[in-house]
Amino acid sequence: MTVEPSQPKYVWTAGDLYEAYMGRWSRLVAREFLEWLALPAGMDWLDVGCGTGAITQTILDYAHPNSVKGIDPSSGLIQYARAHVSGGLASFETGDAQSLPIETASVDVAVAGLVLNFVPQPPRAVAEMARVARSGGGVAAYVWDYAGEMQFLRYFWDAALDLDPAAYGLEQSHLFPICQPEPLTELFAQAGLHKVEVSPIDIHTDFRDFDDYWSPFLSGQAPAPRYAMSLDEPRRNALRDRIRSRLPIREDGTIHLLARAWAVSGYKV
Repeated sequence: MTVEPSQPKYVWTAGDLYEAYMGRWSRLVAREFLEWLALPAGMDWLDVGCGTGAITQTILDYAHPNSVKGIDPSSGLIQYARAHVSGGLASFETGDAQSLPIETASVDVAVAGLVLNFVPQPPRAVAEMARVARSGGGVAAYVWDYAGEMQFLRYFWDAALDLDPAAYGLEQSHLFPICQPEPLTELFAQAGLHKVEVSPIDIHTDFRDFDDYWSPFLSGQAPAPRYAMSLDEPRRNALRDRIRSRLPIREDGTIHLLARAWAVSGYKV
């Protein structure tokens, strides 16, 4: 099987909107991701597609790095990260994952969280991460299991497809075919990385109430929110009501769902 370059993707520009929709869950995955990597302290890290700084802050809090540099194409997200990430060991810069503004063999580990499926050409991004890693350094990433146990999105898309079969091609599991163990393994192997390993990471996405679940879908950014906001009000309300009728809402109004990410790692010779 050959990993094909993906199509141009969806870009987040507002940090507050991203945090409500995905950033809060990315932080939970990031902690489990770092435990899985189990890398020693004192390393120089690169956070590719750092967004609001979810992984950067987690690295600072748990990995005891020497330094962390975050790169993201969105100046809005970089500004958010600079304002919200605490600790003097982190720095941030705008840049393209497919052409990193980083010197060759200059970091010990390069990571990318919830990013590779949004890059127009994922093989180029992984190759760039491998380029900037030092010999023996690590390259790692994680992506959501859109086709399986990313439950809060599955409830959204299953309801959307019931009401609008034409939405089939807009769902993330079709837009992002690399978000599976086999394509991820091949993606890293094609970049010349060794000891490639893929593992599931499960977290709980707990919502205070239905509004906490639904409101982030009204941001208009990323595939599901963009689809929701493309609907006229009656159709959007019908989608909202269909989802609400299916969610496992508890007596106290809370909603507890599972989210799975696929983590992948490899090492540069």
